[in-house]
Amino acid sequence: MAGVTAARMSIKSPSFGSDGYIPREFSCKGKDINPPLALENVPEGAKSMALIVDDPDAPSGTWVHWVMWNIPPETGSIEAGSVPKGAVEGRNSWKKTGYGGPCPPSGVHHYFFRLYALDTMLTLGGGAQKGELEAAMKGHVIAKSELVGLFRK
Repeated sequence: MAGVTAARMSIKSPSFGSDGYIPREFSCKGKDINPPLALENVPEGAKSMALIVDDPDAPSGTWVHWVMWNIPPETGSIEAGSVPKGAVEGRNSWKKTGYGGPCPPSGVHHYFFRLYALDTMLTLGGGAQKGELEAAMKGHVIAKSELVGLFRK
């Protein structure tokens, strides 16, 4: 239809804006729980979604804070400290399953929350790592969105 454009998929947080500071409660200095997230305009063809949260500013290379997949496409939000029903969490760089909050050794770090809409459900087992998730998603990403949060210890 001429003049009509589809809204782009987005990931937002009611707790911080794009390039805004992530509140302390969502860090290692607070409750160390995931922040609330709003997932909007997921494409109709999506069968699932995946989420990767990482920090490329870490001194030892990109530090993975959270990986999750098979998030139902109808999920409109992820509440603080929760995982959507049916979603599977993988292992972070602390070698723990689930979310690990910002905990930089020094300076301001950037935390990338990347949401992917996929045309399939993934068959990865719980505890898979970021690289395994990225390999499983290859060729299945139909939309992507990103939210960047900042944190200083």
